[in-house]
Amino acid sequence: MSMPRLIPTGNPITRLLVATLAGLALCLAFAPFGQWWLSLVCPAVLMALWQDATPRQAAATGFWFNAGLYGGGTYWLYIAIHENGNAPVWIAAVVMGGLVAVLAAYGALLGYLSARLLPARGAVRWLAGLPAAWLLVEWFRGWFLTGFPWLSLGYAHTDTWLAGMAPVAGVYGVSALVLLDAGALVTLWQGTARERLLAVTVIVLSWGVPLALRGVAWTRVAGSPVSVAIVQGAVPQDEKWQEGHRDEQLAIYHDLTLKALGTQVIVWPEAAPPDIAQNLQDYLLDLYHQAHARGSALVIGVLRQNPEGDYYNSILGMSDEVGWYDKRHLVPFTEVFPVPQFARDWLRFMKLPFEGFNYGAARQPPLSAGPLVLAPAICYDDAYGSSDLEMLRTANALVTVTNDGWFGHSTARYQHLQIARMRAIEAGRPALRAANDGISAIIGPDGRVQATAPGYVPYVLRARITPRIGLPPYARTGNWLIICLAAVTLIAAVMAGRMRGTFTVSMRSTGPLSLFPRRSRT
Repeated sequence: MSMPRLIPTGNPITRLLVATLAGLALCLAFAPFGQWWLSLVCPAVLMALWQDATPRQAAATGFWFNAGLYGGGTYWLYIAIHENGNAPVWIAAVVMGGLVAVLAAYGALLGYLSARLLPARGAVRWLAGLPAAWLLVEWFRGWFLTGFPWLSLGYAHTDTWLAGMAPVAGVYGVSALVLLDAGALVTLWQGTARERLLAVTVIVLSWGVPLALRGVAWTRVAGSPVSVAIVQGAVPQDEKWQEGHRDEQLAIYHDLTLKALGTQVIVWPEAAPPDIAQNLQDYLLDLYHQAHARGSALVIGVLRQNPEGDYYNSILGMSDEVGWYDKRHLVPFTEVFPVPQFARDWLRFMKLPFEGFNYGAARQPPLSAGPLVLAPAICYDDAYGSSDLEMLRTANALVTVTNDGWFGHSTARYQHLQIARMRAIEAGRPALRAANDGISAIIGPDGRVQATAPGYVPYVLRARITPRIGLPPYARTGNWLIICLAAVTLIAAVMAGRMRGTFTVSMRSTGPLSLFPRRSRT
């Protein structure tokens, strides 16, 4: 006997409206709002809406849930495209709407497959099949067609006990626990007495195990504390690439750096100087000599061009030796244009003085910066948690340089900081985050923000961090451990549903009513 429905699902319009509102509410689970409990409740609402739905209904419901989530959670893309990218309103609306539709299609896929393949109800569906399928789709979204791993459920839990799972299985491991809890909520509502007892056990274990893991020291101290400084230039985005403001911007970063000299490591944001490194050799060399004389290493976000004429969004490390890191995950239609040449000028609404960037090599060494060996990331790079794992064999700290000024005074910078915090938790290392106009931050190996710079003003943020080495389990296995477990769980759930369906049909075929089959509906 099923429980009474607290969520109205009979009317198709009501079903889609509830799904959209649940997806929109899920945005509040992430920074800056921090209502993490919604990451449990909102997926549970969608799972309940899928109950007894046809494949078409489940697909539509999943689509509108994701439309609410990504329409509300990534609205700041419109700011980047229209206000700072100078694109016409209709282009911004088409690009934004197209991206949301693509991301919503993942929800439709998940709903369709769950209705087609999983058992109609029961603990196998709610505690195994749905969490596993959802996690696999979330992971698939994070890499397919370059991927968009933003707003993965695990990011909502940088400040809860569930974060203790991140050094073991990464952000997707945290997402798995969130989805188990969401399935457990549905089970408590719709399940039998035995299934509810199982759901309570799942909830207790999903919070108790990560809490115990938070006390484990996955890495160890590797040297004395290091003084660091982050130089935040706070250059307005509408002035960034204007030729008339070039010298003014160079002066801002020069003067702020002079104030920070004597600090062991000084970090600039992404593409801080408004020119390519080859045109700034005298400027950079002068800064290097002054920094070297005072015992400071420089880590500078700057664009560069190779001898073949290819452009790269890069980080320049200037210490006892000079090193480069090139951005590996480029943003489609802003940094790279996966379309024929004739269409590129029409799509290049960001109006950068370059024709697009090349991808950095998949494997690059960490950057040396005085006593620190840094695993670097440039902006969008740090949304891909498994990318830098090879570097952690030698790196003792993380660094991210970014320019979130593209997104104005929106929630994007807070979401991005939360992603950087998760990377620090996964790696068990301190992280430096240099942003053009905020949020520049020093992050501890437990993901806690130790210091931040005030937003939208030129500033030098000073702190001390302690380098750490060692490989947490996630650094050894990457995402494969949790993804393989999810795949095996999903296959088992599908097989259990098929076996249960076969058994039911077999019993019906041998009973007396099988002599009088019901007339099929047409």
